Amino acid sequence: MTEPVTLLEHLARMPLTWLLATLLAYRIALRVQQRANFHPLAHPVAVATLLLVAALVAADIDYQTYFEGGRFIHLLLGPATVALAVPLYQQLETVRGRWSRLVAGALLGSAAAIVTAVGLAWLLGASMPTLVAMATKSVTMPIALALTESMGGLAPVTSTLVMFTGVLGAVLTQVVLGRLRIIDPVATGFSLGVVAHGIGTARAMQSGHRMGALAGLGMGLAGLLTAVLLPLVLKLVDPAG
Repeated sequence: MTEPVTLLEHLARMPLTWLLATLLAYRIALRVQQRANFHPLAHPVAVATLLLVAALVAADIDYQTYFEGGRFIHLLLGPATVALAVPLYQQLETVRGRWSRLVAGALLGSAAAIVTAVGLAWLLGASMPTLVAMATKSVTMPIALALTESMGGLAPVTSTLVMFTGVLGAVLTQVVLGRLRIIDPVATGFSLGVVAHGIGTARAMQSGHRMGALAGLGMGLAGLLTAVLLPLVLKLVDPAG
């Protein structure tokens, strides 16, 4: 005989519940970031993710159930990414004067991210779906999930790695560039976009529209180049695939 479902269990499996939980977690994370004086480790995406993971574990809810509600926010990631073209348009003169160096930087950064991730996972004996998930970790979430789904990767693993890479990249990139005495907002912003995709771009926007615009360009170029390079790298790893 089937056990009756309680009201709390019913609410926990409703998509609207996790949509509201996501928005609430992010609101709390913003307050935590303010209290921490905008410390890089208190990035709202990281804090909100930890809160949501704790809630999902406590409620014994799987990722697929959560995503039924979270997909409404996921649908907005594409338009939000495209909207970055507005501040970028205002920096066209800067881009025209450095386009060759910017493309070269994005190409090297994207290639390094793919090769190191796939190479390490391959040496550890990871499956092909895991290799795909690892390879897409350094691009913005909409592109990463699209590549993962089209190439047979693991979407939950991709989501986790993209978030982790973004937070870690946003924290470390400016520290490393500061140690190297690189303070040019163009170089800093572009590096944040290539290394830390959307989270790095959001971080760059907090420092100024110019830096944020170049971060958006870096994020877009990295996503485009990854879509081109990834099938080639995977073909080398698995010629029969």
